[in-house]
Amino acid sequence: MLDWELRDPLFLLAALLAPLVYWLARRLPGAVTYSSLELVDRAPRSLRARLAFLPALGLGLAAAVLAVALAGPRTGDATTQASREGIAIAMVVDHSGSMQARDFVEGDVSVDRLQAVKQVFREFVRGSEHGPGRSEDLIGLVAFARYADGLCPLTRDHGNLLAILDQLEIVTERSEDGTAIGEGLALAVERLRRNPAKSKVAILLTDGVNNAGNVDPLQAAELARGFEIKVYTIGAGRTGYAPVPVSGPGGRTLLQRAYVEIDEDTLRAIAEKTGGRYFHATDAAGLAEVVREIDQLERSEITEVRYLQYTEHYASLVGVALALIGLSALAGSTFLRRLP
Repeated sequence: MLDWELRDPLFLLAALLAPLVYWLARRLPGAVTYSSLELVDRAPRSLRARLAFLPALGLGLAAAVLAVALAGPRTGDATTQASREGIAIAMVVDHSGSMQARDFVEGDVSVDRLQAVKQVFREFVRGSEHGPGRSEDLIGLVAFARYADGLCPLTRDHGNLLAILDQLEIVTERSEDGTAIGEGLALAVERLRRNPAKSKVAILLTDGVNNAGNVDPLQAAELARGFEIKVYTIGAGRTGYAPVPVSGPGGRTLLQRAYVEIDEDTLRAIAEKTGGRYFHATDAAGLAEVVREIDQLERSEITEVRYLQYTEHYASLVGVALALIGLSALAGSTFLRRLP
């Protein structure tokens, strides 16, 4: 099927002059003087009289056709065919108590692991000097500690997604603390499996060991593999002692060394089962590098339709307009001529 377009569509406004051209052509002088119109009114109208409007109509149509010709109708000949297919991505973020460890540094300031994660994911979604962002992708957010919560459904409204991400905080209630990796991943799989996107990815980030929830992480990985969902896993921080803020005398916040552990074997097994990869980030710079690498691995397929050559159709329309003018002039001077 041909794809028509107009090079200068504003010239179509000139077609509004066609009725004026018809009206002026009908008012051209041409009449016979009678002492009385009584005989003319009683006489039947001849074929010539009934068709007398045709020359004027031909001129009006010619004006409309010339307006279309000026607009530059054309069809594309050579094209590059394309499609644009986004990816559905679920970000699965640990916000358990261990994520408050202050072993990540941004500039000269130590920040907790969750703040570093939020900043990196923000650049992943919105883009930065290191990448264009994910404007074409559906992205959702799942957070987990002892329980998993679907905070944002898969959406292209990345402004609201990032606003929700900014509000994510580390759990403070002991009853809510824990690390339910399996439940967090299972909830992400449930969200992704319903989406019709051809490519589905989960990015799972944690700094701990699965110690809560009713779903084993490897069972969740099997679910992901069954629905062809690729899982990239990220272990944040090191196994060992890390500075953790605690409340001190007088309401002050002190840093105290606490033991934290990452179950790298499980995270690696999840990635291998689903065709993803495991990454280990020990600081904020390393975490940013990991996410940039994932960004390069999972890119949307983007192609476009571009017309490289065009066939112009104005010449044939000008020919039609000239033919109408010629026929109108011929008819007006012969069979449909008007007496002066």
